[in-house]
Amino acid sequence: PAAAKAAAVTEEEAKPTGPVKQNAPRVKKAKALAIFKKKPKVAKKVEAENKMRKIQVEKIIVNICVGEAGDRLARAAKVLEQLTGQAPVYSKARYTVRTFGIRRNEKIAVHTTVRGEKAAEILDKGLKVREFELKAA
Repeated sequence: PAAAKAAAVTEEEAKPTGPVKQNAPRVKKAKALAIFKKKPKVAKKVEAENKMRKIQVEKIIVNICVGEAGDRLARAAKVLEQLTGQAPVYSKARYTVRTFGIRRNEKIAVHTTVRGEKAAEILDKGLKVREFELKAA
């Protein structure tokens, strides 16, 4: 009888004391990789469900740097306004560069930030011009 009690105690000790999750999916990395290699349908399904793999365009910043104030900068601003439909913001030089003929606080560039549907539309137009191909870096 003492041996039977000892065997019973060891079985009870072997059981977990805390809460046990019944249907918790536990997949190790090696096993997950094996699943992706064996079943491509499962891999495609997982990719479709992953929100972080979606390509999203939050904003596009369009910049034209002329390098000088005057008529060329005004024309650049007009082009940028026609392209985006927004009023551009002028950027100033941070410091004087004599070799380029730029003085400090001189307006040398224009830029706009486009968000939402308009950003996706501008990106689509730009890619059409490049025939939907970008150079590999």
